[in-house]
Amino acid sequence: MSRRQLFLVSVLAFATLAARADWPTFRGPTGDGHSTATGLPLRWSETENIKWKTEIPLRGWSTPVVLGNQVWLTTATIHNTGADASPVDFFVLCLDADTGKILFNEKLFHCDSPEPLGNTVNCYAACSAAVEPGRVYVHFGTYGTACLDTTTFKTLWQRTDINCRHYRGPSSSVILFENLAILTMDGADVQYLIALDKQTGKTVWKTNRSVKFDDTIGFPKFAKDGDLRKGHSTPTIATVAGKLQMFSPGAKAGYSYDPRTGKELWRIEYQTSWSSAPMTLAYRDLALIINGLGKTELYAVRADGTGDVTKTHVAWKLEKGIAKTASPVIVDDLFYMVRDDGVVTCLEAATGNQVWSQPVGGHFAASPVYADGRLYFCNEQGKTFVIKPGRTCELLATNQLAIGCMASPAVSGRALFLRTKTHLYRIESGASAK
Repeated sequence: MSRRQLFLVSVLAFATLAARADWPTFRGPTGDGHSTATGLPLRWSETENIKWKTEIPLRGWSTPVVLGNQVWLTTATIHNTGADASPVDFFVLCLDADTGKILFNEKLFHCDSPEPLGNTVNCYAACSAAVEPGRVYVHFGTYGTACLDTTTFKTLWQRTDINCRHYRGPSSSVILFENLAILTMDGADVQYLIALDKQTGKTVWKTNRSVKFDDTIGFPKFAKDGDLRKGHSTPTIATVAGKLQMFSPGAKAGYSYDPRTGKELWRIEYQTSWSSAPMTLAYRDLALIINGLGKTELYAVRADGTGDVTKTHVAWKLEKGIAKTASPVIVDDLFYMVRDDGVVTCLEAATGNQVWSQPVGGHFAASPVYADGRLYFCNEQGKTFVIKPGRTCELLATNQLAIGCMASPAVSGRALFLRTKTHLYRIESGASAK
C-alpha cells in the first residue's frame, strides 16, 4: 500500500470515528452534554423511528455510555427495607449497539446490608460508567468500582475499599483523564476525591474536601445525621483562565483542583446548601457552579484565583429558579437548564441575565443534551421536548414514550439512546420497532 493510500485510509478511519460521535461518559465526549452527531431524529413514538427497544432488568438510572458497537450500563436489585430487608446485587450490562441484544450481564458486587436510600429519586445504580478503547470503568460508589476488558468481558481489577456513607445512595459518576479514573466520594461521614491508575486500579492521589462544617451537634453526631455534608455531582475538567482545572461542587463549597495531582487550586464557599448534583460548566474564564439543595444558587466564578475566592471572584450570582438535579448545557453563549418541576430557562452565560423561561411540564431528573442543532430534554413522564437553541423558545417537537427517563440521553452516530425506567431504546430516523 502506498503512502497516499495509507494516508487516505487513516483519514477515512478518523472521519468514521468522528461521524459516530460516541458517548463515552455521563455527559458525552467533551463532558458538557454536546455531541457533533448529525442526522438525529426530530420525532419518535413507540411505533416510529425506534430501531430497537430492550428491556433492562432490575433498576438503574445510570446513563448508557457508547463506544463503537457497544452500549454499557449498570443496574442493581431493588432493596427492600424494614422486616423484609434484602441484600443488593450490582450488575454491569453490555448491549450490541446495532441490535439491542444483551451481550453481557454479570454481577460484580454484592452487599448484604446496604444503607436504605431514604428517597424515591435515587437507586443503587445511578453512577454512569466510562468507556475507552479496550476498557470500561463501572462505579457503584461505596459498594464497588471495577474495570473490565471490553473484548473478553473479564474483570481486570476491582476495588471495594473506597468508602463513604452516601446516606441517600451513590450517584457521582466516574470520569477519565489521561491515566486516571477519578471518583467523587461525598458522604455524610467523609468527603473526598480519589484518582485511580486506570491500568492497575491503585490509588494515585486522594484529596479531602477542605471546607469546615458547622453542623456538629455533639461529636460524633451531625445535624440531620450528616445529610448536610453529602453530594452527588460529577467533576468537569477543562482548561480555563490559562490552566487545566477540575471543577467539583460539594456540600458547602465548590472547588477547583489540579486533576493530575488532586491539589486544591481554589474554592468558593456557600454555607446554605448541600447535595449538589449538576455538573459545573466552563465558559470563557468562568466556572458556572450550581450549589445544591437548600438555598439553590448559580455562581459564576472567575477561575483565575487561588485559595478561598468567595469574596473576590464571583462575577455574578442567581438565587432563584435554578435547576437542582439536571446538569445544564451551554450553546452559543447561552446557558440552558431545566428545573425539577419542568421549567426550562435560558440565560446569558456571560452575565446571568435571563433571556427566556418556559414551563414544558412534567418532572425532570435527566440532563439535556445538545446535538444536530437541537436541545433534547427528557422527563420522567416519557416526554422528550426538542427545542431550538436561541434567544426565543422554539419548541420543535414533543415526543412520547411509554415510560419516562431518570437517566440522561446518550448520542452516537445518527441515533439517540434513551434509557427509561424499564427499557433502553435506540431511536433513529427511518427505523421501525421490530
